[in-house]
Amino acid sequence: MKHLIALVDDDRNILISLEELLKKEEFEIHTYSDGQSALIGMSRYPPELAVIDIKMPKMDGYELFKKIREKTEIPVIFLTSKDQEADRLKGLMHGVDSYVTKSGNFSKEILIETIKNTLNRKNIDKENSEKKQIIILGNLRLDCLRYECEWKEKLLLEPLTTTEFKIIRELVERPGIVKSRDRLMEIAYRDELDVDDRTIDSHIKRIRKKFRKIDPEFKSINTLYGSGYKWK
Repeated sequence: MKHLIALVDDDRNILISLEELLKKEEFEIHTYSDGQSALIGMSRYPPELAVIDIKMPKMDGYELFKKIREKTEIPVIFLTSKDQEADRLKGLMHGVDSYVTKSGNFSKEILIETIKNTLNRKNIDKENSEKKQIIILGNLRLDCLRYECEWKEKLLLEPLTTTEFKIIRELVERPGIVKSRDRLMEIAYRDELDVDDRTIDSHIKRIRKKFRKIDPEFKSINTLYGSGYKWK
């Protein structure tokens, strides 16, 4: 599957030459001549990476980048006709992923390699993020993508609810640390205000019951009366 890249530049010649070059590298390219059309097009056809010219009329690259960041975290590479430290610093402070100067000795090959390296980093970050979604602690294994819980290499006979899973995850991410009922309520219910703190006690009771269906000796959740709960 080809990577979709958005090119945004008010210089038509730059758009045409970069589009031809990147298509030869097996990228799918969508081009835009201004920030507004880029926002509309990118909302319909979300790219994996955007290459944006800084100096554009009406909406410059910085403003476009800010609007993109309100909706997505895709990598962004800035193109500029200036090789000035102030421009580079401003771009990096905005949080762009990379910066390529297109004036003077502008090398399209450098841009291609920058795009490839940025996409590779994105894929590595995604893989690392997915690895973090698996939590293994002693006999416990949590798959935070599938919301599955294993104990002693067996799936619980009765799956945890989403709320119960959130509570377990909060406890095991810092084993031995006491988590108050208020903290567990915050994790489990977020902005729901109509929840009694004793609701957490009921959840813990059901969680223990589900574990004890496959391990009657399950005692990994400790109650600290007046304080909360911890995973030991």
